[in-house]
Amino acid sequence: MVDIYIIDLLVIGVLLLMVTLGSGWISRLPLSFAIIYLVVGILLGPYGYGLIQLRRDEVFNAQLLEKVTELVVIISVFSCGLRILRPLKLEVWEITARLIGFLMPISIFALATVGKLFLGMTWGEAILLGAILAPTDPVLASEVQLTDVKDKDELRFGLTSEGGLNDALAFPFVYFGIYALKDDNWANWFKDWITIDLLWAIAAGIVMGIVVAKAIVWLDQKIQKRRQVDELMEDFLAIATILVTYSLTEIVNGYGFLAVFVAGLVVQRSYKNSEKPLEQLKFIERIEKLLEIGTILILGSILLVKPMFNYASQSLLVIFFLFVIIRPIGVWISTIGKRPIYSHRRTLNPATRLLFGWFGIRGVGSLYYLAYAFGKGLQGEVAEQISWITYTTIVASVIVHGISATPLMKWYESRIAKYTNSSHPSTIDEFE
Repeated sequence: MVDIYIIDLLVIGVLLLMVTLGSGWISRLPLSFAIIYLVVGILLGPYGYGLIQLRRDEVFNAQLLEKVTELVVIISVFSCGLRILRPLKLEVWEITARLIGFLMPISIFALATVGKLFLGMTWGEAILLGAILAPTDPVLASEVQLTDVKDKDELRFGLTSEGGLNDALAFPFVYFGIYALKDDNWANWFKDWITIDLLWAIAAGIVMGIVVAKAIVWLDQKIQKRRQVDELMEDFLAIATILVTYSLTEIVNGYGFLAVFVAGLVVQRSYKNSEKPLEQLKFIERIEKLLEIGTILILGSILLVKPMFNYASQSLLVIFFLFVIIRPIGVWISTIGKRPIYSHRRTLNPATRLLFGWFGIRGVGSLYYLAYAFGKGLQGEVAEQISWITYTTIVASVIVHGISATPLMKWYESRIAKYTNSSHPSTIDEFE
């Protein structure tokens, strides 16, 4: 009898072959690669051929999911940072500040209100649900993010920078929810949450991202002057930067995801040879795509009909509020008075604001926060409730956003971006 592991390798190899050779056709369809990976994952799971088995006696291996998704997210947020070559000035980053500073807390507390009023959760449980589902995903949003460092579209820039910076404000509320689950007397831990998990961790993430990335770039350039690094090994410098930045930041209790995103921004701006960050970006994007396949296959393989059906009404309620009400209205509120960089218009085009509201893609980031909460003590009935609502929301996002991303972005680029980005004589260079 053939080993299941060998069969797994064969299936993954065939999948890679199919999506690679068929990418030219797939990219033109209203269909994302993630949908294909999800379907294959379901076929490989317990309702298909049973080749991927992450469950034993219905006990979910949350630790494996946490480590896999953690790796995917840190690589993805570094990629987001490398894609952005814009001046670090408020005028340019205003849309990002609005999406993180206003939209993120609006989304968290609106979802928490839904959990409290309609799902029978305590405030701690509801805030944890909000923190898990509020962040957009930097991994599955490639169709709506910046295509390269020369892409100056404000919608793509806003979605890319939002995906990279989500954790600056989402992770503190994940901790908030976990603390509240363990101790419903907020006075016992609220002060420490403010000083350590909010202020210190964010500040440490920013500082470590700058310092570590600067140090690695300096060391690289210093050594390269004396002796060239092996060309085949040079791409691994990006992986080294990610891992060193993330681990050192976590050691000092900072937010590693935030530090890695900042490191990407710093690396993009620090090399005298502008081609080097671009080469790193190409390498990182390939790694990111490979890890995306594995993560979505895992998600598809852990889906079970019975629990999804048991929590279907609650999941659909959350999905409706999040996709149709909370994210769109939150974006509309957050972008009031926002003036576009490239246009004489006094506010963003309404269609652009609607697309910001629609493309709140959920995915690997939410899986990581969920698995992290499992590791910190989330258990029992509330764990089942939050986990199956999260899985179902991610699946819905993969499907509806995956189907709509290509046609909507083509429409946006032909009808909105084409005229908005060329209607004003000024360019982003004015801010440099």
